Amino acid sequence: QVQFVESGGGLVQPGGSLRLSCAASGFAFSTYGMSWYRQAPGKEREYVAGITSTGGGTNYADSVQSRFIISRDNAKNTLYLQMNSLKPDDTAVYYCNAPRGGRVQFSWGQGTQVTVSS
Repeated sequence: QVQFVESGGGLVQPGGSLRLSCAASGFAFSTYGMSWYRQAPGKEREYVAGITSTGGGTNYADSVQSRFIISRDNAKNTLYLQMNSLKPDDTAVYYCNAPRGGRVQFSWGQGTQVTVSS
């Protein structure tokens, strides 16, 4: 059974930083490209960042480019998102999943709430 457990969210002031983690289980994590997504209140879930199975390639949404860094540790089956220079617009629930042709491979986890506010 595939499971994602996202953690590391919280309340942070504008300009602050957070590091999110996604512990994955139930599938061959090291063979899948992975992505982070987020959903703000009243909005559709959107893509944030992606990383290849080996970690050798990354991609970012324009809105987070140069502020967020995606990484992974295949030995720990864990995906990370380092978020710097946070803005109120980054407030959302953050999720991880394996992308598949514009959709995702697996069911969503519970996500982790990130709130950026002074």
